[in-house]
Amino acid sequence: MNAPSNVAPVITASNESLTRDFPLRPFAIRHKLAGHPLLTLPRIARLAAELPRDLIEYNSGDAAISQDPDKVKSVALDPVEVVNRIETAGAWMVLKRVETSPEYRALLEDALLSVARARGFKSLEDAGFSQVEGFLFVSSPNSTTPFHMDAEDNFFVQIHGEKIFAIYDNRDGGIADDEQVEHCTTKHRNVPFRDDFKTRGVEFRLFDGDGCYVPYQWPHWVKTTGSYSISLAITWKTEEVKRQNDLHVFNSMLRGLKLPQAAPGRNPAWDGAKLAFFRAGRGVVEPLRSSESMRRILRRIALGKNANYYLKA
Repeated sequence: MNAPSNVAPVITASNESLTRDFPLRPFAIRHKLAGHPLLTLPRIARLAAELPRDLIEYNSGDAAISQDPDKVKSVALDPVEVVNRIETAGAWMVLKRVETSPEYRALLEDALLSVARARGFKSLEDAGFSQVEGFLFVSSPNSTTPFHMDAEDNFFVQIHGEKIFAIYDNRDGGIADDEQVEHCTTKHRNVPFRDDFKTRGVEFRLFDGDGCYVPYQWPHWVKTTGSYSISLAITWKTEEVKRQNDLHVFNSMLRGLKLPQAAPGRNPAWDGAKLAFFRAGRGVVEPLRSSESMRRILRRIALGKNANYYLKA
């Protein structure tokens, strides 16, 4: 997968974006995945039938940009029905971790490899693209994905339909402070939105073949227009991102024990000790995660009673 080839790049962007902006700020991209056989509604319905239920999240697309996660409307359909009826279901759905299927993993790695080569690297590893994961979105017309933050970097590609994708700069903590960032990483991704955030944002209008780069923990909201939408988030984590995320999770666990912690980076020596302890413990627990029921239990233990919120539908 990482060997050089003469295949045309899957994802392209301006040289200026790849050298000046990546990975510091959002920018537009183009891609060749629209119409790919793995990204059609019939194939996505098959995937929805195959994935473990805890890797599927869906609810009503009738949501506010500043949506209270405890008041999200549900959809009374099973996952396959949501895909098959997406034009009229009034739903928003994400199929998570699609790279667990070898076919989808190859698609994701091909796409990222084209970016790695454009930046002068020969392999995903050399470019820092580790823990590659895919999130496949299917949305009804006029649906909203509320304002939220994600714990990975992301090349977001539009496969079918039209989307408005708005991304906001939180590097100074002016939108979400340290405590909110930890909450979004470990509890629920939504962030309250205020009108005065608008000056911090950039909007991309995405059609088939368009996309954008979303930096780690930059808040964003998304809206579909008059047709159903298929989109794919091609994500990865650098070693620094994995370090930040692990510290957020462990800090959240300690906070649950009434031991609040400073945000990652405020006390590097203490961060290092916490990270070593957390990763040692995770190494013991990780084999248990092959079971869906155990994944649910472990999430509840580590992140609290609402950690499996995405299974409420």
